[in-house]
Amino acid sequence: MADEIKNTADGIVETTPSKTKSSKKAKRVVNSGAVHIQSTFNNTIISVTDRNGGVLTASSAGANGFRGSKKGTAFAAGVAAEKALEAAKKNHSLNSVDVYVSGIGLGRDAAIRAISTVGIKIDSITDVTPIAHGGVRPKGERKP
Repeated sequence: MADEIKNTADGIVETTPSKTKSSKKAKRVVNSGAVHIQSTFNNTIISVTDRNGGVLTASSAGANGFRGSKKGTAFAAGVAAEKALEAAKKNHSLNSVDVYVSGIGLGRDAAIRAISTVGIKIDSITDVTPIAHGGVRPKGERKP
Protein backbone atom coordinates (compact mmCIF):
# COMPACT_ATOMS: atom_id res chain seq x y z
CA MET A 1 0.00 0.00 0.00
CA ALA A 2 1.10 3.55 -0.65
CA ASP A 3 1.50 6.25 1.99
CA GLU A 4 -1.51 8.49 2.46
CA ILE A 5 -0.81 12.23 2.05
CA LYS A 6 -3.19 14.76 3.55
CA ASN A 7 -3.04 18.55 2.98
CA THR A 8 -4.41 20.74 5.77
CA ALA A 9 -4.89 24.47 6.21
CA ASP A 10 -1.86 26.80 6.49
CA GLY A 11 0.32 24.66 4.22
CA ILE A 12 0.81 21.80 6.66
CA VAL A 13 1.26 18.43 4.96
CA GLU A 14 0.81 15.27 7.01
CA THR A 15 1.85 11.87 5.75
CA THR A 16 0.63 8.71 7.37
CA PRO A 17 2.58 5.57 6.53
CA SER A 18 0.73 2.53 5.32
CA LYS A 19 -0.20 0.01 7.99
CA THR A 20 2.68 -2.37 8.54
CA LYS A 21 4.01 -4.30 11.47
CA SER A 22 4.81 -1.13 13.47
CA SER A 23 3.45 2.20 12.27
CA LYS A 24 5.28 5.37 13.29
CA LYS A 25 3.71 8.73 14.07
CA ALA A 26 3.15 10.91 10.99
CA LYS A 27 5.89 13.44 10.31
CA ARG A 28 4.46 16.93 9.93
CA VAL A 29 5.86 19.13 7.18
CA VAL A 30 5.50 22.77 8.19
CA ASN A 31 6.75 25.42 5.76
CA SER A 32 6.22 28.46 7.97
CA GLY A 33 5.90 28.78 11.72
CA ALA A 34 6.62 30.96 14.72
CA VAL A 35 9.51 31.22 17.15
CA HIS A 36 8.73 32.32 20.70
CA ILE A 37 11.73 33.60 22.65
CA GLN A 38 11.31 34.10 26.40
CA SER A 39 14.39 35.83 27.73
CA THR A 40 14.89 36.45 31.44
CA PHE A 41 17.98 37.38 33.42
CA ASN A 42 18.38 33.75 34.48
CA ASN A 43 17.54 31.72 31.34
CA THR A 44 16.38 31.88 27.72
CA ILE A 45 13.67 29.53 26.41
CA ILE A 46 13.04 29.09 22.67
CA SER A 47 9.89 27.36 21.36
CA VAL A 48 9.33 26.70 17.66
CA THR A 49 5.64 26.31 16.78
CA ASP A 50 3.45 25.95 13.71
CA ARG A 51 0.96 28.68 12.75
CA ASN A 52 -1.71 27.24 15.06
CA GLY A 53 0.56 27.24 18.13
CA GLY A 54 1.45 23.53 18.26
CA VAL A 55 5.02 23.16 19.51
CA LEU A 56 7.42 21.48 17.06
CA THR A 57 10.65 21.80 19.04
CA ALA A 58 11.83 23.63 22.14
CA SER A 59 15.17 24.32 23.77
CA SER A 60 16.64 26.40 26.56
CA ALA A 61 20.03 27.48 27.76
CA GLY A 62 19.76 25.13 30.74
CA ALA A 63 18.89 22.17 28.50
CA ASN A 64 22.09 22.76 26.52
CA GLY A 65 24.41 22.28 29.48
CA PHE A 66 24.74 25.82 30.79
CA ARG A 67 24.44 26.10 34.55
CA GLY A 68 24.11 28.91 37.06
CA SER A 69 24.71 32.46 35.90
CA LYS A 70 25.97 31.24 32.49
CA LYS A 71 22.37 30.39 31.50
CA GLY A 72 21.49 34.08 31.29
CA THR A 73 24.24 34.99 28.80
CA ALA A 74 23.81 35.91 25.15
CA PHE A 75 26.04 33.04 24.03
CA ALA A 76 23.86 30.47 25.80
CA ALA A 77 20.75 31.94 24.16
CA GLY A 78 22.36 31.68 20.72
CA VAL A 79 23.30 28.04 21.27
CA ALA A 80 19.76 27.21 22.46
CA ALA A 81 18.18 28.95 19.46
CA GLU A 82 20.49 27.19 16.99
CA LYS A 83 19.72 23.78 18.47
CA ALA A 84 15.93 24.29 18.43
CA LEU A 85 15.86 25.70 14.90
CA GLU A 86 18.18 23.11 13.39
CA ALA A 87 15.91 20.37 14.75
CA ALA A 88 12.82 22.13 13.36
CA LYS A 89 14.45 22.62 9.97
CA LYS A 90 15.65 19.02 9.77
CA ASN A 91 12.57 17.24 11.14
CA HIS A 92 9.78 19.52 9.88
CA SER A 93 11.45 21.33 6.91
CA LEU A 94 10.74 24.78 8.34
CA ASN A 95 11.90 27.66 6.10
CA SER A 96 10.27 30.90 7.34
CA VAL A 97 9.21 32.13 10.78
CA ASP A 98 7.62 35.01 12.64
CA VAL A 99 9.56 35.84 15.82
CA TYR A 100 7.85 36.81 19.08
CA VAL A 101 10.24 38.07 21.78
CA SER A 102 9.24 38.36 25.43
CA GLY A 103 11.34 39.46 28.37
CA ILE A 104 14.28 41.73 29.12
CA GLY A 105 17.22 39.32 29.28
CA LEU A 106 20.56 39.40 27.49
CA GLY A 107 19.61 36.63 25.03
CA ARG A 108 17.01 38.55 23.01
CA ASP A 109 19.26 39.75 20.18
CA ALA A 110 21.56 36.73 20.18
CA ALA A 111 18.65 34.33 19.69
CA ILE A 112 17.32 36.37 16.74
CA ARG A 113 20.79 36.42 15.14
CA ALA A 114 21.04 32.65 15.57
CA ILE A 115 17.80 32.18 13.59
CA SER A 116 19.29 33.86 10.55
CA THR A 117 22.56 31.91 10.80
CA VAL A 118 20.66 28.61 10.63
CA GLY A 119 19.25 29.72 7.26
CA ILE A 120 15.62 30.30 8.17
CA LYS A 121 13.92 33.40 6.74
CA ILE A 122 12.52 35.83 9.33
CA ASP A 123 9.19 37.34 8.20
CA SER A 124 8.56 39.61 11.20
CA ILE A 125 9.85 40.35 14.69
CA THR A 126 7.34 41.33 17.38
CA ASP A 127 8.05 42.33 20.98
CA VAL A 128 5.32 40.92 23.22
CA THR A 129 6.86 41.87 26.58
CA PRO A 130 4.08 42.84 28.99
CA ILE A 131 4.31 46.47 30.15
CA ALA A 132 2.71 47.56 33.41
CA HIS A 133 0.47 50.62 33.10
CA GLY A 134 -1.21 52.06 36.17
CA GLY A 135 0.40 49.73 38.68
CA VAL A 136 -1.05 48.44 41.92
CA ARG A 137 -3.20 50.46 44.30
CA PRO A 138 -1.00 52.48 46.67
CA LYS A 139 -1.00 51.63 50.34
CA GLY A 140 -3.39 53.68 52.47
CA GLU A 141 -2.30 56.50 54.75
CA ARG A 142 -0.75 55.36 57.98
CA LYS A 143 -3.05 55.78 60.97
CA PRO A 144 -1.58 57.20 64.22
